[in-house]
Amino acid sequence: MPKDVTPGKPTTRRYSAEEKAAAVGMVRTLRAELGTDAGTIQRVAEQLGYGTESVRLWVKQADIDDGAAPGVSTEEAARVKALEQEVRELRRANEILERAATFFGVELDRQHK
Repeated sequence: MPKDVTPGKPTTRRYSAEEKAAAVGMVRTLRAELGTDAGTIQRVAEQLGYGTESVRLWVKQADIDDGAAPGVSTEEAARVKALEQEVRELRRANEILERAATFFGVELDRQHK
């Protein structure tokens, strides 16, 4: 265990796409060799020094992305996220335009009186 890690305290570490892909590949290779899923994720995680849950989630997402399991693919999740951001921006723009229209409408009413 690294010196700066307090026992029992969770740590956050960012793994590169290459590290994730390598771990997923190792799990898939081990599954093929053993003919079973039992213990493969934990075994690979321990060998690489990664969290078991992290590796499990990477494998699950890779299976979804490959169409081997049901769920929302990484590509689809990114598309939904981008669309949600666009909706937020459009709503904000509409709010600004509505305020401007109200302001200018009031000004026009004053000029006609």
